[in-house]
Amino acid sequence: MNTLSFPSDQEFHRILLNWWKNLDERRGERADLRHCHNINEVAFTSSFHHLRRELNKFRINHEALAAIAGVLSHVKVNDTNSRLPAQMATPKLGGKKASVSDLRFRRLLTIEDRNELFTTMIRIVRLLEGRVNIFDLAYGIYWWNDHTKKLWAYGYYENLPAEKKN
Repeated sequence: MNTLSFPSDQEFHRILLNWWKNLDERRGERADLRHCHNINEVAFTSSFHHLRRELNKFRINHEALAAIAGVLSHVKVNDTNSRLPAQMATPKLGGKKASVSDLRFRRLLTIEDRNELFTTMIRIVRLLEGRVNIFDLAYGIYWWNDHTKKLWAYGYYENLPAEKKN
């Protein structure tokens, strides 16, 4: 049995991407996931178990995978042109401020509880209008720790628009 080593593991990427794309054909399953308020509810959905079975060869944290599945159900477009922290810092089309405010981003970095991370990441996906890098999202949720938070902070603040000084 392999250990989970994404984001570089191409097989994991393929499985995750196919599962996510297939949610478009299984709209009822997507709706079930979108109605979940916490990761325990995600664990009771058939769609989560489809993904879990596909990833059976990996030693995977099922709680983290449930959070990933629930959040990914809210993603509309897999945008791999940039990393998720940069996407959060980038202004919406025609805007001047980051899509995810500095305050909201700093609050994200204080989260320790996976259920709180689950609900916050859904809000962030919505702020990004459902357009995120699903692999970065999955990696971040799965490996949510001080190292991940630091990497996200570097990526966010490197891409944050400079504020005008009066």
